[in-house]
Amino acid sequence: MKRFLKILKRIFQFLLILIILFVIGLYLFDYDYVIRGARIVYATGHNSAFIDDYTYFENDTIQMGNNPQPWPMHKNYNTIEATDRLKGTNKALGTVAFVIIKNDSIWFEDYNDDFGISSISNSFSMAKSVTSAMMGKAILDGYIKSLDQPVGDFFPQYAEGLAAKMTVGDLSSMASGLDWVEHYTSPFSVTARAYYDDDLAETILNQKVVLEPGQRVRYKSGSTQLLGMVIEKATGKKMAEYLSESFWKPMGMEKDGLWQVDDEDNRLAKTYCCIGSNARDFARFGKLYKDFGQWNGKQLLDSAFVAKSIKPRFEEDDDYGYGFWLLKHQGKDVFYMRGILGQYVMVVPDDNVIVVRLGHQRARVNIKGERIQDTDLYLQEAYKMMGL
Repeated sequence: MKRFLKILKRIFQFLLILIILFVIGLYLFDYDYVIRGARIVYATGHNSAFIDDYTYFENDTIQMGNNPQPWPMHKNYNTIEATDRLKGTNKALGTVAFVIIKNDSIWFEDYNDDFGISSISNSFSMAKSVTSAMMGKAILDGYIKSLDQPVGDFFPQYAEGLAAKMTVGDLSSMASGLDWVEHYTSPFSVTARAYYDDDLAETILNQKVVLEPGQRVRYKSGSTQLLGMVIEKATGKKMAEYLSESFWKPMGMEKDGLWQVDDEDNRLAKTYCCIGSNARDFARFGKLYKDFGQWNGKQLLDSAFVAKSIKPRFEEDDDYGYGFWLLKHQGKDVFYMRGILGQYVMVVPDDNVIVVRLGHQRARVNIKGERIQDTDLYLQEAYKMMGL
């Protein structure tokens, strides 16, 4: 028995030494952000980023104005129940908010899992659409010349060679040519580093341009992060401040928002992700683009820019424009904002319909042997409910 205990003690000591050496190695090779990530994710019972993880990060406040503009309530508000198929999917994928806006009035809404009308949820990559809108505003305001302005005008490390061809429009349309590898499971990926590290600028500005910019859509979160850094440099304003004055206040948001930043000292906004808000306020960006940049009679974005944003830039990549995803429903054009865990603002302009879904998971859904993309399912069931 004593011998067995002695062996166990040696094994424990060996494992302890390995753990200590591993931690020292993480710090020596600049991977200490992995420890922060593990503390936020695994120590809280999750296996990846989650919709209310904003509480574990520094955030800048996106201030609402003094005159919030509540959505009108449709005369048939919540008179129709969700279909059984929608209820089952919402339960299986952990939907926390599902909202249907018809003719600019809230027609249906449902909240679950202790989330409500005002609950903050992480946008994840829906923030890319907002960042692209802010690029459009910066162009309208004269801070950025056009979609064709070189990124090298703002960051000289991108002013030579292949990188000199990269434009701000390339960043928005996912055609940057950066060597960023979009990987969500490895703790040592650049995606994980960007999310958990405390010096996001260093991570992004170490990215090289390895492919010809402006040729094809290649989805890279680093492109939108660099775009956000361009906007901050061009305007001289923090992203939360510029978003507040450009959209949050003019569009009558009903609640302050949050924009996650990398560190309490740097306070660089994570513009490829991480705006904290609610379904009703996220939906306003769908309405803004549906109405070609106009809000209550005021032109917040150039209509030509909006029209270009919600059409494919490249014929062979017909599912992405400038900051927005694209699909078809019943033969009609749909543009939408999308986040990694099934955060969606889907807009069908021909029918004046906006469908918002926030939740814990996204997936291709197996319904009675049928494999269907969740975006298609949400639109199908919303249309059944509306009788369209």
